[in-house]
Amino acid sequence: MPDVYVAAGSNINPGARLREALALLEGYYGPLRVSPAYRNATVGFSGEDFVNLAVGFMTDESPRQVIAKLQSIEARCGRPRSAPKFAPRAMDLDILLHGDLVCEEPGIVLPRPDLVRRAYMLKPMVDIAPDLVHPTEGQTLADLWAESADRGHELVPVNLKTL
Repeated sequence: MPDVYVAAGSNINPGARLREALALLEGYYGPLRVSPAYRNATVGFSGEDFVNLAVGFMTDESPRQVIAKLQSIEARCGRPRSAPKFAPRAMDLDILLHGDLVCEEPGIVLPRPDLVRRAYMLKPMVDIAPDLVHPTEGQTLADLWAESADRGHELVPVNLKTL
């Protein structure tokens, strides 16, 4: 059964929304590995800071099945499917890795290219899977983090329980 990793973020009531999303994910997939949460500035638009984290779980579901559940959770957390890409978000869930699967087809690119480009995705992944070897980069996530040019993007640890 492959390990699946997901990025989760919100900048609209992020504490409550992320706790709700984690509860729903746990209901679908059982025990989760959850990174610390980090507050960081928006990327691509102006708005309230995001709070981001990464989640890992095991499933035999295909990437399309996982994505369908992630979209369902986003909707339950207040994000309409018609929401613009670069705008405030009640919930944003993106599949980052699905085992060592490499694929590029409509609606699915794995591993997610932003994983190695965005500190707010890579650092939480390093927190829960530092020794995981990236399927196309051939390096551990910890090594990719150490080499990351995006490390200048400030990430401030926050306590999700008190947000």
